[in-house]
Amino acid sequence: MDHQTTTRTTMRATAWSLASNVVLAAIKWIGGIAGHSNALIADAIESTTDIFSSLLVLLGLRYAARPADEGHPYGHGRVEPLITFLVVGLLVTAALVIAHESIAQIRTPHKAPAWFTLVILAGIVIWKEVSYQLLMRKARNLASTALRAEAWHHRSDAVTSVAAFIGIGIALLGGPGYEAADDWAALFAAVVILYNSYRIFRPAFGEMMDEAVHQDLVTRIREKALEVEGVRGTEKCFVRKSGRLHHVELHLMVDGTIPVQEGHRIAHAVQDHLRTEVPHIGQVSVHVEPA
Repeated sequence: MDHQTTTRTTMRATAWSLASNVVLAAIKWIGGIAGHSNALIADAIESTTDIFSSLLVLLGLRYAARPADEGHPYGHGRVEPLITFLVVGLLVTAALVIAHESIAQIRTPHKAPAWFTLVILAGIVIWKEVSYQLLMRKARNLASTALRAEAWHHRSDAVTSVAAFIGIGIALLGGPGYEAADDWAALFAAVVILYNSYRIFRPAFGEMMDEAVHQDLVTRIREKALEVEGVRGTEKCFVRKSGRLHHVELHLMVDGTIPVQEGHRIAHAVQDHLRTEVPHIGQVSVHVEPA
């Protein structure tokens, strides 16, 4: 799949996710307010946050798709983890707001939620889990950090909806004195959101710091380089990720008695072979060492 096709696929997936979040957020707000459910309202707050994060991801992907230029020789892919950081900030803010409101409601007597909120939540859980599976599959295929973050939003939403369902169920079945179960569910949802925020943040931070977490890819690159005639071995191999592309620095060992021109030809052959055989390879810098 070429870069333009990948970009279009990623943006379509994000646009679909955005439309889904708009519809579900509206359903949650209406159901939460009409059904007197703080857990469902907390869920609605998260979905509203997801709308803004989806917009950020969409804008970030559009910018990341720009080709390399004189000012950005490695392309614009690093905007993806930057957008992910903004998304994490929105999630953490939403979690803190939900936690604050939940604690306040736990301390304030109120009536139990309406039964129909359970029906709403059951449908939302199913839809969100399906959305997570679809987006995560695309994120893995396209090696997109931003799309992975978008997928985890749906999983986070599914988990918080399950918590809200349990809390509302306890409040309804328990009767008088159990109304706060709904608020405890909302508080649990806030903790889940914070945990998922860390899971989203960690790989994006590693990408920004050029963390050496691509050992499987390094092994494959070494193996593919050895398939090129004239390569006797590999020495150093460094990989860093920028957006969906992996940029490679590779030291090759070749016969020390061959002409410089032949060593240059082998290096170019390795570059072409890696771009053909290894997916998501960007720039390949090859240094030739005599063996």
